[in-house]
Amino acid sequence: MTATTDFPSLQDIAQTRLGTSLSRRQLDAFAWYASELAEWNERFNLTAITDPAEIEVKHFLDSLSCLLALKPRPGDRVVDVGSGAGFPGLPLKIVMPWLQVTLVEATGKKADFCRHIVEGLALESVSVVHARAEEVGQMAEHRQMYHWAVARAVAHLQVLVEYLMPLVRLGGRAIAQKGETGPVEAHAAEGALRLLGGRVQQLITVELPRVPETRYLVVMEKTAATPSEYPRRAGVPTRKPLG
Repeated sequence: MTATTDFPSLQDIAQTRLGTSLSRRQLDAFAWYASELAEWNERFNLTAITDPAEIEVKHFLDSLSCLLALKPRPGDRVVDVGSGAGFPGLPLKIVMPWLQVTLVEATGKKADFCRHIVEGLALESVSVVHARAEEVGQMAEHRQMYHWAVARAVAHLQVLVEYLMPLVRLGGRAIAQKGETGPVEAHAAEGALRLLGGRVQQLITVELPRVPETRYLVVMEKTAATPSEYPRRAGVPTRKPLG
């Protein structure tokens, strides 16, 4: 691994806004990650965000904002649903190397990129599952097995909760990263959450440098087992969101 792009403000912002101190090794890992993202993006269109300064804020810092809600203990399992190019799961793993992380991604090239980053950074206890969330939620090795589920820019919350809650164990939590519509979406998803065994626990405001809109972490608690018929088959949650 050779770092080719530096992020001089990443350390300062992570410390002041998130209370997280990054080591030189972690900063180098982020720099290499950004370099590989830019290179792969030329061939596979992984992200619309390619400027290094925007990668720093809109991918890395945005991912790390989950730390405002994510309080895992050693041995906790985290699943990132719709991970794309690894966000937020891989930045969280870089900062908390002891986490057990599963990335769920339905697009083959994005899943391949995630595996490339995992291998290049020698990240342990990370698995990449190339499948749809609806399929993974019905697999015994994943269903209700995670202490935390996270997702960023995947779907409207009323749809997203059907992807997340079946994966979360009783007493666990899910975090949905949302933009300005976060509070409205949280209210609209209350009925679906009740059906799936969850409830909204907290809304956390997130402000990122050079990003004008306020962002939110919608934190949801798993209070009851998810009925076995959920998630429904692929595509149905999007077409027929739970009410």
